[in-house]
Amino acid sequence: MNRRRFNVLSSAMLAGSCMGLHATVYALSLNDVTNAQASQGLKLALEKGAIAAVKLLGQPNGFTGNDKVRIPLPGVLEDVAKLLRGLGQGARLDELVLAMNQAAETAVPLARDMLVGAVKTMNVQDAKKILTGGETSVTEFFTEKTRQALSVKFLPVVTKVTSRVNLADKYNQIAGKAAGMGLLKKDQVSIEQYVTAKSLDGLYLMIGEEEKKIRQDPVGTGNAVLQKVFGALRS
Repeated sequence: MNRRRFNVLSSAMLAGSCMGLHATVYALSLNDVTNAQASQGLKLALEKGAIAAVKLLGQPNGFTGNDKVRIPLPGVLEDVAKLLRGLGQGARLDELVLAMNQAAETAVPLARDMLVGAVKTMNVQDAKKILTGGETSVTEFFTEKTRQALSVKFLPVVTKVTSRVNLADKYNQIAGKAAGMGLLKKDQVSIEQYVTAKSLDGLYLMIGEEEKKIRQDPVGTGNAVLQKVFGALRS
């Protein structure tokens, strides 16, 4: 068997897990697509998806105006939000929520180079995980490769933006006491850590969404490799 060609089983796995098509596409043959082209196509899709997600989220209203990724108040504060609003603290709560989402919008552009770098260093094992890992495989790939480093990179930016809101300090004081009692998750012990974690959750989610769009409409990308690789699966 020509090692540069996908066999029928590989075609089925790629079609079923990466494209989410009906089982009848398992009979597809990708005789015209080499392993090298398939790998290149996947990398291009991921890179384009990452860049598109960063551009989409890393602008004014990128998080605030997107229901899928808008960052809400931390759970411990959400629970008492109605009470606080009844006490005349509604405007301050709204200010905090706006600051949290603006912090995410400011931090996200810092991720672009690291995300692209992760794609460029993707190996065969990484590609296999993505192709056979189901709907969350893209998110899992970027989480594994970049989350820890991006958390460190995002935190100072998030801290700078959220520090402009006085209520952020008060939340941290309350959260610190609650954390000591085991009432908070690790990523909620400070508003900065909470926003950083939610920023990355939103970013990875949107990368997956953008990558799906590319797979579903490879012709729309205007890229010959993407059209050949993903177009073969849709034909």
